[in-house]
Amino acid sequence: MTKQPNGPRWLDVARQYVGIEEISGPRHNSTIIGWWGKIRASFKDDETPWCAGFVGGVLEECGIRSTRSAAARSYIKHGLRLKRPAVGCIVVFWRGKANGWSGHVGFVVGKDKRGNLMVLGGNQGNAVNIKAFTKNRVLGYFWPGIAPFPERYNLPVIAGDGRVSTNEA
Repeated sequence: MTKQPNGPRWLDVARQYVGIEEISGPRHNSTIIGWWGKIRASFKDDETPWCAGFVGGVLEECGIRSTRSAAARSYIKHGLRLKRPAVGCIVVFWRGKANGWSGHVGFVVGKDKRGNLMVLGGNQGNAVNIKAFTKNRVLGYFWPGIAPFPERYNLPVIAGDGRVSTNEA
């Protein structure tokens, strides 16, 4: 396994949130509610699908304007479109139907030994974590800046449990 590179700064911030989870019942996780506030969304719960809230909240925390939308697919036109994944890039996936409106968004951190993307995201099984995703669901890769350093295209191999994500809602 290759050591994970540091940065970009939004990825370092995102990693600090690994383990944050929804709270079952009438209470709600204040960190998730805080991300809604950072993207100026009016949601006050942690049951509304919050993957875009996580990505947007992290970007805003770093001083980078997000799409300020709760829609994962809003990131399709955010930043520089990349032809391939880079460590720290935003990745947008389709969910449900490839040509539908539903999606999922997160940050690429590497790949597993099978070549699946390892994605740090929110609302992945109701938590912030790193999960494997198949590349056939990718709608695009985006860099919230000028361009990644060339070495960021060398995705490190990250150990996973061998299962790909199927629960992002």
